[in-house]
Amino acid sequence: MRLSEEFFYTLRENASDEDSVSGNLLVRAGYITKVSNGVYAKLPLGIKVAENIKKIVRDCMNEKGATEVAMPFLIPIEIFEKTGRADNFGSSMFTLRDRINRKYALGPTDEEMFALVSLNKVKSYKDLPYTIYQIGTKFRDEMRPRLGLIRTREFTMKDAYSFDTDLEGLDKSYQKMFDAYKKIFETVGLDFVIVTADTGVMGGMLSEEFQAISDTGEDILVLCDSCDYASNIEISKNVVKEQDDAEEKGVELVETPNKHTIEEVCEYLNLDVKQTVKAMLMNVDNELVVLFIRGDRELNESKVLKLLKAQEIAFANDELIETSNAVAGYTGPIGLNAKIVVDSEVLGMKNFCCGANKEGYHYINANIKDFNYDITGDIVNVKEGDICPKCGGKLVFKKGIEVGNTFKLGTKYSEGMGLNYLDKDNKLNPVVMGSYGIGIERIAAAIVEQNNDEKGIIWPISVAPYKVAIVVINPKDEEQKEEGEKLYKAFNEIGIDTIIDDRAERPGVKFNDIDLIGIPIRITVGKKINENIVELKLRNSEEVKDCKIEDVVEEVENIIKK
Repeated sequence: MRLSEEFFYTLRENASDEDSVSGNLLVRAGYITKVSNGVYAKLPLGIKVAENIKKIVRDCMNEKGATEVAMPFLIPIEIFEKTGRADNFGSSMFTLRDRINRKYALGPTDEEMFALVSLNKVKSYKDLPYTIYQIGTKFRDEMRPRLGLIRTREFTMKDAYSFDTDLEGLDKSYQKMFDAYKKIFETVGLDFVIVTADTGVMGGMLSEEFQAISDTGEDILVLCDSCDYASNIEISKNVVKEQDDAEEKGVELVETPNKHTIEEVCEYLNLDVKQTVKAMLMNVDNELVVLFIRGDRELNESKVLKLLKAQEIAFANDELIETSNAVAGYTGPIGLNAKIVVDSEVLGMKNFCCGANKEGYHYINANIKDFNYDITGDIVNVKEGDICPKCGGKLVFKKGIEVGNTFKLGTKYSEGMGLNYLDKDNKLNPVVMGSYGIGIERIAAAIVEQNNDEKGIIWPISVAPYKVAIVVINPKDEEQKEEGEKLYKAFNEIGIDTIIDDRAERPGVKFNDIDLIGIPIRITVGKKINENIVELKLRNSEEVKDCKIEDVVEEVENIIKK
């Protein structure tokens, strides 16, 4: 890449509409440009990074025996209807109609499509196992696209699918993909952890996420300070401590005028927040459900949906609340005529404070025996310091960016799509599937989140768009220009992607641009060229080293091989 001739630019000012470090740096450095909210165009440098990541992914997938295919972006909606996911995806799926009014979706994921294309291959157990994958564009109408390339409406995904005769075979295929993923993320240089996660709309028996550690991440990762426990907060189990052995008192109605929040009630009644139970009035599949949790806890909506086998959850509106005798700010379980769900932790509490379903009043010394409930279960988020469900240690939190996930799907999609095989006894069985996804742009964004400084991006050599940048200080100086061109040609001829900055710009501008775009190795051809010396500098170091021009190619090769 010759900067004087190529499509290249950088921005001096921060991008005003980017809310993440990676989004801002990738826009400023000319890797991407925003087209609309959640939609970006890749520029030449951005394409190079994406292709380098794709190559690493392909190499690791192919090494494990997976075969690459390509699915269409445009998918007939009835394919998703066969597995019930047209409803599950709902408004997050982009849909359109053709000229004869047939409905299509822009593919958000491809479990159904991979099962569909397997119908012609799979007839008997002899046709299994195998794994196929693609690297293609996906579309999801995110409600709130944000954080640059971390949450977008159009993105590139590597999705792979394994096909086996039974769960034992799935375990083997899953392990192959699991190992490939670890190698991919190690190769691109990410600091990551693997956590158990919610299967969500994918369904299946197991989901694990590969999470890049970053304060920018949207996901809360729950780890243990004493063992290898690792989970997404969505499914991390709240271990309930031993039941309170205090003697139960009689429930008492007390006045709490204009005290609507837990904090206000606790201050007014001089109570510890852990002695209170708060009500969450929710719309669950268009039904009012009142969930009761300890006052200092947060509701975990994923757990609620799973417990109630429901599809959607949101805060209840006034109209729905009016179907009961609940009073906003004063709702409690005693005498409440609505569906009641009680968190498991509340079952062990004694003499707690709760709403009285009467404006300006609460109950104190309430106990489980004072009311009826419909169902109970773990419906809250864990907190730092809670008990580890694996070893009893203390839980700690980190934030992460989900860059990959793996699913043991089982037979959900094969049954929906009619993908069956004949076993050795000539009996028909559904194929057992696994699903494995990686976000290409998310990897790039996560790398930048983890590798940057006040000057710009610091790319690992494995994914950098160019490994070497040759900066010619004065292109009008014939000797500098000639030696710079010789090095540029020499590096590219031996397969080391190199750019040459031969622009008529001040040295400071050139250095700043090379630092901003994050090229790992910088070679400066300047006044010392008459002494046969160039300067060598690594992006992740402040040291500038003089190097004889005849040695510089070998020196760079050694750096890259490390």
